[in-house]
Amino acid sequence: MSGSSTEQRIGLVIEDLAPTRAWLVEMLTLTFPGIRVVTADSLASARTAMAGCFGPVDAARSVPHLALVDLGLPDGSGIELIRELACARPDVMPIVTTIYDDDGHLFDAITAGAQGYLLKDQDAGLLAQYLRRIERGDPPLSPSIARRILARLRSPAAPVPTAPGATLSPADPDVTLTPREIEVLSLLGRGLRNAEVARLLSLSEHTIAGYVKAIYAKLSICSRAEAALEAAKRGLV
Repeated sequence: MSGSSTEQRIGLVIEDLAPTRAWLVEMLTLTFPGIRVVTADSLASARTAMAGCFGPVDAARSVPHLALVDLGLPDGSGIELIRELACARPDVMPIVTTIYDDDGHLFDAITAGAQGYLLKDQDAGLLAQYLRRIERGDPPLSPSIARRILARLRSPAAPVPTAPGATLSPADPDVTLTPREIEVLSLLGRGLRNAEVARLLSLSEHTIAGYVKAIYAKLSICSRAEAALEAAKRGLV
């Protein structure tokens, strides 16, 4: 690892789903030997952790601290934390770890100050490979995200969309789901559990849990029974 051996790197993992949080902690530990990992499961606990774990600001650090930030947290958006880190902590590199691969979330996060954007539905080995790019000074980006950024740069006059659902009220019937979210919702509507959905879609169970969380948030529902009803309303089952 580059940098002085006395500069211990701290990694803050902000993720509300416990299995996914544990998976990200393990990935950081394997990717950066010697890193000290701190976790948080909400905006509030993340702010508390940020205040205590990183120590005094050191803009001259050759080994930046890391913050892996989920965007969909129970008490708000991870973009708020990214903006706070970008303004106050130049020694911390905020990196999005999410299931959201749309332009709205991507460009909102980049505008806020995210220095990387990784999709959690990829293999842990690939995510670790992208994180290691930090040591070369390269931003950690999932390939599909890099392609979106390049496409945006080729069309600078195009308006940057906002994150889907950002202006919708909870009762809005026209909430748009991504193709993957529709696929997951249809399987939930058939009564499948997360583990069964994961096997059918060849994804990890924690990735499916992330999709379920996103679906619940968009549709303002909180149970599998409500998900089944919504799937039926949309003609998915």
